[in-house]
Amino acid sequence: MFPRLLPATRALILINVGVYLLAQLFPNLIAGLFALWPRGTGLFRPWQLLTYGFVHLQLAHIFVNMFALFMFGSTLEALWGARRMLFFFLVCVLTAGITQLAVQGSTGQEPTVGASGGVFGILLAFAWYFPRQRIILLFPPIPMPAWLFVTGYALIELFFGVTGRDAGVAHFAHLGGLLGGALCILYWRARHRFSS
Repeated sequence: MFPRLLPATRALILINVGVYLLAQLFPNLIAGLFALWPRGTGLFRPWQLLTYGFVHLQLAHIFVNMFALFMFGSTLEALWGARRMLFFFLVCVLTAGITQLAVQGSTGQEPTVGASGGVFGILLAFAWYFPRQRIILLFPPIPMPAWLFVTGYALIELFFGVTGRDAGVAHFAHLGGLLGGALCILYWRARHRFSS
């Protein structure tokens, strides 16, 4: 059963799809201005730390990210409200981008694109608040609790990032999105306890 699509989640999906369509028409312009370029290329601009999270150049990439956002975003939006959910997503995109730049250094030549950092933060938040909720993988179709799925996924990303396998994927950006999500949730909880 699919979740009901709430406004902030719908807006994120529509913006991503709109930018994807623009990137099909003007790939060099969109990638040059809005993808996250390494500092050593001379193409880096500060706004790219957020805009890259809305740029997808391949259909499979945007499909996977938007499907995950569709499946888990509205649940968190219902829990938090639209404003907090959007803020959380952007924090995760930002920390993912900063992490990618820090790990990549100034020697990289390829830009980082995609909402994966934000999506990984959304996955972490879903597992945090609904740890026993069952998630069924598409391939293979194995049901598992959300906490196990996200923990396993994070370990796989760490393995690929450290070993350098699957080099075309920004594994440390994914981990940065997880880190940003965890820090954001911990901050909210600490502030709530302090104010109480």
